[in-house]
Amino acid sequence: MLSACGTFDQPDHTVGWPPEKLYAEAREDLSGSNWPAAIKLLEKLESRHPFSRWAEQAQLQIAYAHYRNNERVLALAALDRFLKLHPNHVALDYVYYMKGVINFNEQEGLLATLGGQDLTERDLQGARDAFDAFRTLIARFPDSRFVEDAEARLIYLLDAIASGEVAVARYYFKRGAYVAAANRAQGVIRQFPQAKSVESALSILADSYDQLGLPELRDDTRRVLAQNFPAAATVSKPEKSWWQMWR
Repeated sequence: MLSACGTFDQPDHTVGWPPEKLYAEAREDLSGSNWPAAIKLLEKLESRHPFSRWAEQAQLQIAYAHYRNNERVLALAALDRFLKLHPNHVALDYVYYMKGVINFNEQEGLLATLGGQDLTERDLQGARDAFDAFRTLIARFPDSRFVEDAEARLIYLLDAIASGEVAVARYYFKRGAYVAAANRAQGVIRQFPQAKSVESALSILADSYDQLGLPELRDDTRRVLAQNFPAAATVSKPEKSWWQMWR
């Protein structure tokens, strides 16, 4: 028994290593996709040499390694910690970009499976967090090399968030919660007027008004729908344009 227990106390062969060696070994593990080993070395580097220039780089690499190791929560926590410790760091554009990318990839999986889930307790927080991170990056660091990709992802996110909200509105409508369905649909129309899902939102809104016994609002909504999406219906045009009515 004593012999077996002794195997748990293996000597740490990295004791005494300078920060350069710890970082170089961690980089090798990163290059080989050995994320857990890289994280351990980087954590040792940060704890043993907290005030070295290597420590800051280690913090960023820890976040990246957690992300690649499918540990989203730990990756985001590491990035938030870096923001608190280094609010003026030269790599902040990278930090916001990584926060956006991690949340962006998370919300893609949610949106792909929205149709089969109970949506009453679901929101699109991952998509919104990604949107906020990319928007911050673009606003604060307009010359960053990450801006172009962030802008492309923002365009996708606008449609993705709107699509998710429409899915929730449709869920409520099918279950007879017409007020909740109307509120969700109105939110899409007001917040995302250029999204592709606006047509569906208008349709759900009109049908919700119909079920709620509000014929004037129903007819107004259907006129808006017909004016902006002629293929959806054939009714007379309203006096005001879609943008004026819902701005």
